[in-house]
Amino acid sequence: MNTPPSSRVASFGQTEINWDKLDKRRFYVVGAGLFTGVTVALYPVSVVKTRLQVASREIAERSAFSVVKGILKNDGVPGLYRGFGTVITGAVPARIIFLTALETTKISAFKMVAPFELSEPTQAAIANGIAGMTASLFSQAVFVPIDVVSQKLMVQGYSGHAKYTGGIDVATKIIKSYGVRGLYRGFGLSVMTYSPSSAAWWASYGSSQRVIWRFLGYGSDSDATTAAPSKSKIVLVQAAGGIIAGATASSITTPLDTIKTRLQIMGHQENRPSAKQVVKTLLAEDGWKGFYRGLGPRFFSMSAWGTSMILTYEYLKRLCAIED
Repeated sequence: MNTPPSSRVASFGQTEINWDKLDKRRFYVVGAGLFTGVTVALYPVSVVKTRLQVASREIAERSAFSVVKGILKNDGVPGLYRGFGTVITGAVPARIIFLTALETTKISAFKMVAPFELSEPTQAAIANGIAGMTASLFSQAVFVPIDVVSQKLMVQGYSGHAKYTGGIDVATKIIKSYGVRGLYRGFGLSVMTYSPSSAAWWASYGSSQRVIWRFLGYGSDSDATTAAPSKSKIVLVQAAGGIIAGATASSITTPLDTIKTRLQIMGHQENRPSAKQVVKTLLAEDGWKGFYRGLGPRFFSMSAWGTSMILTYEYLKRLCAIED
């Protein structure tokens, strides 16, 4: 039987906290600190993924392990955090924009799909997917320049790439050569990569949660007197949803991410390649599997980052919930 909107709210009201029930000021301030901590823990995975995606055929480091070994040998642990300062500088405003757009759009999207009387998992997939894509589109204006600069720092001196003194040096040289638009190199591909990725991630997360809760007996058909799930059970279900979402999103969008990364990093050399040339080079070097370079680190990154992010995010919402 299809579930009316009121039942949906009642079914999951004990596990979800709506945007209008949050202390926004506390949410932004505490959230900035929490997400910075998550970024510190998982940033090295992004460095490894990026190096794998831009490695030339001649480079021996073709596995995540060999890349890590090479970085530690040449630069030590700091090498795993190249470009980190630049990322953190842009991550806070980008995250604020993303989360605000996500939550406000999600509310409108649920209202939009309610008249169609779809099942709960389907409603959640559509509403969360729309919200995730919209939030990604808004945040790309801040994220893309940060992405361009940080990725150049991640691979500086590697596989023939130039060296820089820092993020400001990278940005200055790019603007001097190509103007501000140089910082948006690969913007179209970023939108094509991150928007579907965000949509797939949030759609998978929202729908998988509903499916898991139903399996555990907390669906809309459960008795009204059913006891609320424990906090530990809520955390486990959210973590499982994050892993499923990461697997889904990484499988769908890794090829586009590989093309985008190569275009952004190689896009400011004298002979700038086009997206078509990047595709031809990948096919010539590795065939179709070349598009999945860095899939392992990307899968781990999206699953680990996604799970850590969603647990942090849900914890943050509980922490900032306004008492009735």
